[in-house]
Amino acid sequence: MEFEIGAVQERFVDLVWKKEPIGSGELVKLCEKELNWKKPTTYTVLRRLCEKGVLQNENGIVTSLISRDAYYSAKSERVVEDSYEGSLPAFIAAFLSRGKLTGKEAEEIQAMIEAFRKEAGV
Repeated sequence: MEFEIGAVQERFVDLVWKKEPIGSGELVKLCEKELNWKKPTTYTVLRRLCEKGVLQNENGIVTSLISRDAYYSAKSERVVEDSYEGSLPAFIAAFLSRGKLTGKEAEEIQAMIEAFRKEAGV
C-alpha cells in the first residue's frame, strides 16, 4: 500500500469506516459534529481521499476501497521498516522494554505465533 494520509485525513477515514456506507450529506453532518468542519472542508478531504484510492463516492454514497485492518496493518509495517530497519524482533524488543505487556497479551501473542507456525508448516 503506497498511499500516505495525514492525521486529519485518518480521523476522517475512521468516521467513514465506522459508518459506511454513508451518504455524503450525512457525512457532512457527521464531520460538522465530530470534527467541527464546514461542508467545503468535508468535500475537499473526501475528494483528495478518493483521488488517493482510499475512498469512493458513487452516486452520493461514500465507501472505503481499503479496509481499516488493511490500512493499519500497512501503516504498522511502515513503522517497522522506517524505524527498525524492517526488523520485527527489534520492534518487539523496543516495545517490551517499556514493560507494558500483560500476561494475557503475552499469551495472545504466543497463540498467534503458534497458529502462524502451524499454518506455515514451520
